[in-house]
Amino acid sequence: MNKDPFVVLMADDDEHDIVATKRAWKKHHIANPLYIVNDGEECLDFLHQRGKYSEPGSAPRPGIVMLDIRIPKMDGLAVLKQIRENDELRHLPVIILTTSKAEEDRIRGYDLGVNAYIVKPVGFDSFSEAVKTISLFWQLVELPM
Repeated sequence: MNKDPFVVLMADDDEHDIVATKRAWKKHHIANPLYIVNDGEECLDFLHQRGKYSEPGSAPRPGIVMLDIRIPKMDGLAVLKQIRENDELRHLPVIILTTSKAEEDRIRGYDLGVNAYIVKPVGFDSFSEAVKTISLFWQLVELPM
């Protein structure tokens, strides 16, 4: 089992969801450092440590990516596709955390190799519990490094 908290990278542009995630992190005392990017291109810049993330230490390698589908510049499914096509990133666990209930989005996500597809629960308490459950599950899983 993983002993050290791993970095979680969240790609989401919805300020309400970002605030709710940060609140849930505090409420449940989640030890994992949380980094947030707001669009698909920024997510890939973070993962490849380029652009504004080229400074050493500004973009530590995440243990998990929580990815919304509906993000600007490059949607989450396109980001997932690029992650899975990159030899250095292809084993990185990715969770799609989205409002999309569309069957075609879910199927496409799994076809592209997402580890989990979760529809964001409505209401802070339900959302907070989902974040807690995601954290607990990934604490038990052996992550590729």
